[in-house]
Amino acid sequence: MNALFPLGWAHYLGGGLLIGLGVAWLFLSTGRIGGMSTVFTSTWSYLSRAPYFHLPRFTESRQWRLVYAAGLVLGAFLWWRWLGPAAPLRSGLPWWQLLLGGVLVGYGARLGNGCTSGHGICGLGSLQLPSLVAVLTFMATGFATANLVLAWRGH
Repeated sequence: MNALFPLGWAHYLGGGLLIGLGVAWLFLSTGRIGGMSTVFTSTWSYLSRAPYFHLPRFTESRQWRLVYAAGLVLGAFLWWRWLGPAAPLRSGLPWWQLLLGGVLVGYGARLGNGCTSGHGICGLGSLQLPSLVAVLTFMATGFATANLVLAWRGH
């Protein structure tokens, strides 16, 4: 168990419960769906003149989405400050691999019409079949990629 959760498992459980409660509260109180890839896309409407980023579904929701994203960042900071380890965690990966991974995940989220938070938390929570297909695809791709990277690194 320590190999899977070297920092313990309680904060994973707590984080999952808080995220689930947060998106449920957002939906029940406002009818809004809290997926993060749309936060990213709607934020680009401030920076880009490309017509795609200026669709009404992005420009009309960008203010609350920025507040939503700020809450996630603030929550992560507060966890780190009060409950996190004293020393920063490191992945051991070079910056270019992290950047490439971020670009590929962002592209995949756009290609899949949503990210793991939109499909995996909100979509599955509302029993959406397309979200189930998306999550199964995300997971299969993640497992395959992790195993390919391990084989490539010789572990």
